[in-house]
Amino acid sequence: MYLFGASGHGKVIAEIAECTGNKINGFIDTDLNKSTLLGYSVFHEIPKEHSKAIVAIGNNEIRKKIVNEISTFTYSKLIHPSANISNRSILGNGSVVMAGATVNTDVKIGEHCIINTNASVDHDCIIEDFVHLSPNVALAGNVYIGEGTHVGIGACIIQGIKIGKWVKIGAGTVIIRDIPDGCTVVGNPGRIIKR
Repeated sequence: MYLFGASGHGKVIAEIAECTGNKINGFIDTDLNKSTLLGYSVFHEIPKEHSKAIVAIGNNEIRKKIVNEISTFTYSKLIHPSANISNRSILGNGSVVMAGATVNTDVKIGEHCIINTNASVDHDCIIEDFVHLSPNVALAGNVYIGEGTHVGIGACIIQGIKIGKWVKIGAGTVIIRDIPDGCTVVGNPGRIIKR
């Protein structure tokens, strides 16, 4: 398995890969100053052989760009052993679930998502592709989150809310109303500061 992105987020994903028995072939990164990370080689070109991979970059737009540009990899999913994942939930390829996260029954998580440390996703939520739920995010039941949305650390979203595509939700924000596509939202209660 190759990990795209030789920095902090990549370190966390590497440790998940290690503790789930996945062999890491190395990291891939465009920064020519990086040669090793956590004892693994950092490559600066895309390997020619077909292999499993995870895009270990927190930025949703960059993650999507890499996935769309590179067709020679099969994307795996990684779940930390301490995460609590319902057998009735679905996790798409390329997605990662960090330590302490909880994903409850009938949740559908798309491809290349990040469910970060101690995030909580309650029943019947739908999370589309390339979403990042930061550490300690809490989603109540029946929340919908559109493609590419980033929910900041410690944000809370009450039940039944619909969040559009490519939305940015600030740290600690409390969402009590639906949010349209492309907005930036902060505060308690959450208010749109940019469309």
